[in-house]
Order: sequence, then C-alpha cells, then structure tokens
Amino acid sequence: LRVNDRIGVELAEADDNRFEPEDIPLEILYEDEAIVVINKPAGMVVHPGRGTYSGTMAAALQFHFDQLSDVAGRHRPGIVHRLDRDTTGVILVARDNQIHQRVSSQFEQRTVRKEYRAIVRGIPDLESDYIRTHVCVHNRVREKMMVCAPGGRSREAVTFYQIGERLGRFSLINLHPHTGRTHQLRVHMQHIGNPIVADRLYIGEDRLTTGHLSGNPLKGETLIARQALHAFRLTISHPVSGNEMTFEAPLPEDMQTTLAAMRTVG
Repeated sequence: LRVNDRIGVELAEADDNRFEPEDIPLEILYEDEAIVVINKPAGMVVHPGRGTYSGTMAAALQFHFDQLSDVAGRHRPGIVHRLDRDTTGVILVARDNQIHQRVSSQFEQRTVRKEYRAIVRGIPDLESDYIRTHVCVHNRVREKMMVCAPGGRSREAVTFYQIGERLGRFSLINLHPHTGRTHQLRVHMQHIGNPIVADRLYIGEDRLTTGHLSGNPLKGETLIARQALHAFRLTISHPVSGNEMTFEAPLPEDMQTTLAAMRTVG
C-alpha cells in the first residue's frame, strides 16, 4: 500500500435464505401481550451474524412466537438488546414495534437497571467502586474491545461493582453497568486486574479447572468452559402499564458448580 491509495471493501449482506425458524427450546421467565423475557443459555448467539446462521435465539423466537417486532430487521425479531454468545441470563423481547420503541427508549435513556454476576480472578482492592473509562475496538484484534483515551471513536463506559463473596484466589462480583458498551463488563474487570475466569478472548484461557483452585491449572476437572458472566436481574417500566417490573434468572449450573468448588477449597 502507498500513500493516497484507495481501498475498496465489499461487505456481504445477510443471506435471508439461511435464516429460518428453528425448534430450539427456550426458557421463558415471563410472558404477556407486550413482552417476553428469556433466560438465555451459554453458547447461544442472539441473532445471525459473522458466519452464524443457525442455532440462534432469533431463530428460536421466530419458531415459538407468531408476532414479534421487526423494527431491527427480519434477522432480529423482537430483539431489543443482546448478550454475548457465552453470557447467560435475562434478555427481553418485544412483541410489536410500538412496544419495541418504548423499551428501546428506556435503554437509550439508561432507566433500565441491569445486574450481573461474575466470577473473577483475585479480589478487587475496594469493596465497591465505579469503573469509569472510555472503550474502543482493540487496535490489533477487531473482535475485542479495550480501554482507551477519550476522543475519536471511543465511548464512555461506566460500571459499578460490589464484592459479593471472597473465594480464596477468586471472588464473586455483582456488576451494575450504567452504559451498555460491547464487552463492557469483561473489559472493565480485566482493566482493574480482576478478569472474568475462563474468558478466552480476554485472558486466553477457555476453561477453569479444579486445578486452578489449588494453584495447578494443568491438572483437574473442568468446572466451567466459558466466561463466568451471568445477566442476573433486569428492571424496567412495563411498556404498557408503566409499572416497575424486575426479572431474575437463577445462576446457571456451571457457575453454581464452580462456586461450590471454590467454597470447599476456600
């Protein structure tokens, strides 16, 4: 490449023919005429993209529900917000376009309250604190985000955390994101020196074993094989009644098993 060279990039459009309803079970936490609340499992992509066309939550929603909003497009039926593939927990779905816009407005105005649970390496220095940074796309790995200086394409990211439980070499953390940036919680916990365990993208380890608990990570049985992050609670104003509603998803089995093992060692 030389100075003033022009580079053209051709972006592939989503292939509508690859997106079909699929009979995939969904755990429904709540349902009424306006919204559906799902407990998303680990390993499920929310909507098609980046080469993933099947096994998505969008395909499952399209199979199980006759009417969902289409504001975000055919490939994202009802989807107002998202969770990473291996993050579990509460996700809300809108059943028509008007409801979608009302709920989206709450997310945009930051009146939605979100609470996550994460198992992290080490114990934060402070019992609770705000993490305030700017984040941007990683300068070498486009799938990652990173903390960066204000300006340019960086976006402000704010997270409040509390230590939920000390577990020897690890801890259970309650996380309250005040903004909704991509990978925000994963980046913020790494930033303060307490990365989420088994987060392949950010720490290079895709599992936590019993050996990690005793200081010998090369041995032991696998406890969890994905980032230990769970969307535990979501509070919104109901888009029709206006009443405050809170939805909770219990900790998934792999996180419960991991915590039980840590308590035994600790």
